[in-house]
Amino acid sequence: MIQGSGTGEEGRLVKLFRRLGPAERETLLAFAMFLAERASLLPGDEAPREPSHRPRPENESVVAAIKRLSLTYEMLDRGPMLNETSMLMSAHVLQGRGAAEVIAELESLFERHYQDYLAKNR
Repeated sequence: MIQGSGTGEEGRLVKLFRRLGPAERETLLAFAMFLAERASLLPGDEAPREPSHRPRPENESVVAAIKRLSLTYEMLDRGPMLNETSMLMSAHVLQGRGAAEVIAELESLFERHYQDYLAKNR
């Protein structure tokens, strides 16, 4: 809930926000978040987060590796990686590629996306 009425433009925005219905408020908030992201103004964007490296267990399965890497690189958006991750999983399950080889590629994939994340958040 918004406290205070503010002054100037801020006050106008608060008054308008209070007059909107729930759906319109959600739209306004989504648009404000979009603008803040575009301008890199959201809290937390100041410093990129570090991965919490977890050791690779011996005889790790591909599914376990994906879970481990997702936890290690929890700051990454999985959407852009979904296609490549699925292709690697399919290569292992359907084409018989070795788990160690696929896991190495998954690690490279996550690291590459982490480097992209760093470049965008510096």
